Amino acid sequence: MGRAVDRDLLTAIAVLLLLAVAPSVLTALGHDFWVEVLLRAMILGIAAVSLNFIIGLGGLVSLGHAAFLGIGAYSVGILADFDIDNGFIQLLVTVGVSGLFACLTGLVALRTRGVHFIMITLAFAQMVYFTMIGLRQFGGDDGLTINYPSSFGTVVDLGDRSILYYVVLAVLALVMLGFARIRQSDFGLLLKAAKGNERRVRAVGFDPYRYRLAAYIAAGVICGLAGFLDANFTSFVTPEAMSWTSSAELIFMVIVGGVSTVAGPVVGALVFLLIEEFLGGLTVYWHFWFGLFLIAVVLFAKGGLVGLICSGRRA
Repeated sequence: MGRAVDRDLLTAIAVLLLLAVAPSVLTALGHDFWVEVLLRAMILGIAAVSLNFIIGLGGLVSLGHAAFLGIGAYSVGILADFDIDNGFIQLLVTVGVSGLFACLTGLVALRTRGVHFIMITLAFAQMVYFTMIGLRQFGGDDGLTINYPSSFGTVVDLGDRSILYYVVLAVLALVMLGFARIRQSDFGLLLKAAKGNERRVRAVGFDPYRYRLAAYIAAGVICGLAGFLDANFTSFVTPEAMSWTSSAELIFMVIVGGVSTVAGPVVGALVFLLIEEFLGGLTVYWHFWFGLFLIAVVLFAKGGLVGLICSGRRA
């Protein structure tokens, strides 16, 4: 088990190093478009890692996790619409609103399990989704254009694509490191123990509900941060960012990459976008082929692609 964890961490480091050198190589080869794809993949990777906090550690599958992605993006968009482009204020609002929404919904949703938890998280997300569609002053279902990026003064310029790339990479590295440490901490071990036998955890004096709520709030805040970065990347936000299909895509990324692994969600995000770009240009039914790929991963690589890599090395 320990050796598998070490291989997972080595895979995560390798992925981060490749992402660090990729812009220079791709730009030299004249493939600037793929730098944009990698940037988008890293943002989705942050969101997928946050989902792995509750799926991988807590065994809780949420079909409403993309709501936090939308909350983070709309925090930037709505404030910018009121000419508030201060990045520190936008970031504070993103964290505050994402954390509050996670706390309020988690207090209710985490009292359920299985399909009931899935449906409640879906219901909460759809409430936010249709609320934003109904707010015509913020674009409704047409979305909201963000005319200027978040301003951090002379600290960092998110309007510079190369700077934004490495800011996102740094955030991704910190989130992955945080997941790795929490996974091996008493907090993470207790969450995994409660996933396997909740009664036994209660018997030794711990309340799994509180730990799950803390993990759920942390996951929501991190996903909101991904939405903040996504808004600065696309300069546009739409309710579709928080739809149930977006949540399903995040789940696909976690499963394809490897549940409970550090590198898995990021690898899953990269694979998802690469398939989208390659097959999306060939057919509008590319989701069908991605579905077949997902089925193959579930059947033949139950630990995901990262799990398959680690087991292959072990063999």
